[in-house]
Amino acid sequence: MSIPKQPDPGLLVLSILGSDWNAFWPAVKDDLEQAFGPVDEVSPLFDFTETDYYDEELGIPIRRRLVSFDKLRPLDELADIKLFTNTLEIRYATGGKRLFNLDPGFLTQQSLVLATGKNYSHRIYLKDGIWADLTLMWQKKRWVDFPWTFPDYAGEAMKSRLTKLRQSYKNKQSKP
Repeated sequence: MSIPKQPDPGLLVLSILGSDWNAFWPAVKDDLEQAFGPVDEVSPLFDFTETDYYDEELGIPIRRRLVSFDKLRPLDELADIKLFTNTLEIRYATGGKRLFNLDPGFLTQQSLVLATGKNYSHRIYLKDGIWADLTLMWQKKRWVDFPWTFPDYAGEAMKSRLTKLRQSYKNKQSKP
């Protein structure tokens, strides 16, 4: 018999996509910090070119930024976090189009799990229309992707950024 226990908390990571960063950043950063506490890491902007899925709604060129937060959070908050980020997307939308896309997830020693509102065969339902997507797994000192991993997350540039965040997560875990 297995004995249930609480897992270690995770590092909240947000991928933010947008084209007109001046229209929403740093106001969105302030909203995120009010909800989740101080931002710990903010990546430089980098190009998002793996798909044109968001081009019509967000405009072009789309750039991405990864943001992580100082405080580690319980993993069972993922659905609530996604619901909150959805409300931010709607609040800032203009003319029925979002200015940005927020994809929250939890990074742990073992994996990166993103939240999504879209079901698919490999996703696990959490609650309130939100699923968990096992996006990457840490194995043999590197990120391993899956057949369903989005191409941008499967790329080495993203994996390198996530490896740095994983080290930050390890450092936070070792603090008393």
